[in-house]
Amino acid sequence: MEQNLKLTPIDGALLNDPMKYRLLVGCLIYLTVTRLDIVYSVKTLSQFMHEPRKPHWDATLCVLSFIKHSPGQGLLFLASNNLALTDYCDSNHAGCRTTRQSVTNFCIFLGNSPISWKSKKQQQLSRSSAEVEYRAMANACLELTWLRYILHDLRVPQVNPAPLYCDSQAALYIVVNPVFHERTKHIEIDCHIIREKLLAGLITPSYVPSHAQIADIFTKPLGKNDYTRLSNKLGLHDIHSPT
Repeated sequence: MEQNLKLTPIDGALLNDPMKYRLLVGCLIYLTVTRLDIVYSVKTLSQFMHEPRKPHWDATLCVLSFIKHSPGQGLLFLASNNLALTDYCDSNHAGCRTTRQSVTNFCIFLGNSPISWKSKKQQQLSRSSAEVEYRAMANACLELTWLRYILHDLRVPQVNPAPLYCDSQAALYIVVNPVFHERTKHIEIDCHIIREKLLAGLITPSYVPSHAQIADIFTKPLGKNDYTRLSNKLGLHDIHSPT
């Protein structure tokens, strides 16, 4: 998807046959099971299923053109790999141009391989970026807890706390601050969730600079250089590329 592209539900002419758009986007949703690099684009395009327009169709064709030029790209799970969980979470404050809802996303690695990822709009409107980041951390904590139970049943116990990387220092300060105040009153439940996991030794919140935030690829359209760099960090490989 083009960098800084803003799609709305009212701009552009309506498609004569919306069914072809719905079928195409439905196929792309299925493809996101292995193609993490198109998660944000497909999530955005799927919001216009009820009334697709010409700009939505053009953006869909752009995604198809990208897939056509990289048919062998996908996840590579190495045989030699450690089995420790690592989580990256990020958000885009007021990222939706229509509703001003924020986009939350996370990506969880088992060793060097991603095993769980999500990009979704938050249901609540947030007045600050710290609040958005904190809700993203809370969602990531719940996913980490579920994965720990799954791995325990598979006899792959997690001995050490899982690093939870966030690029918002304001949100990290709230995690370690045991005193609630007026600015955090409305997100107190999320505060308790993260602090409970922290005290239980399940997570270790850590700061990561924005340029090293892997989950940024699920938040917004990126330029070519940033896109390629983060795709490589996600562990995506093209089996057709020369060695």
